Amino acid sequence: MKIATTDLFQELWKQYVKKTPSALKVKKMFEEKGETVQNDHIAIRTFNDPRVGIDVLAQPFLAIGYVPKGEYHFKKKKLYAKHFEHQTDAYAPKIFISELLVEKFSEELQKHVHLILDEVDPQLFEDEKLILKGRVWATPSLQVYEKLLQESEYAAWMYVNGFCSNHFTININSLKSFKSLQEVNDFLKSNDFKMNSSGGEIKGSPSLLLEQSSILADTVTVKFKESVKEITSCYYEFAFRYKKPDGTLFNGFIADSADKIFESTDMKSR
Repeated sequence: MKIATTDLFQELWKQYVKKTPSALKVKKMFEEKGETVQNDHIAIRTFNDPRVGIDVLAQPFLAIGYVPKGEYHFKKKKLYAKHFEHQTDAYAPKIFISELLVEKFSEELQKHVHLILDEVDPQLFEDEKLILKGRVWATPSLQVYEKLLQESEYAAWMYVNGFCSNHFTININSLKSFKSLQEVNDFLKSNDFKMNSSGGEIKGSPSLLLEQSSILADTVTVKFKESVKEITSCYYEFAFRYKKPDGTLFNGFIADSADKIFESTDMKSR
């Protein structure tokens, strides 16, 4: 049985705000100014293991009318990503799924990722609702988490958070009270939200046809095998898109900008 489009996005949002209470606060702030908040895109993270790679996590979206549109390479962070758009609904949020290129890391990190996935019932990876299931492996080890963190913030984040929406994104073009992304950032900062400043608070430019910013990820208390620790969860992003020469809005992504947006969850920013 296919997941209904509305049900899928409602459940993704429901789980996202449980880990990201800041998102609810931000959304309410805009709504109190009379805005109707529209979602530009949702991002999901995974490993490039064939059991849980992009092609696996994309299945429920393909089933409801999405098609692949762009692909992106992040050499420094050793990531690969694709974005998907709905074939007929121009207002449907875009889907951005990235995966860690596990084989490009140390043998130790590869071993840990394989062990993490090997302990999961293989049938679970075939469940169309995998993207809604969060961490499907056992209680994480703080020792393993810290070893992963030394090599990859992304790998450590995945180990703790599992499968979920890493972020939702407000479509700034749809807002009436704000004329630019800078105005949005100023509004957020005036309400005590901390911005991701890696590469500048605004990533991208009008010439690149896309500007993005984000607040830093919330934190959640995670129970590890050894102890309890505060770990970053998810964050809210903001995107302003410019028109292409043909008059239509640019719908893709800029790898250099996305590279810096990823750092909204970095523990080193805490």
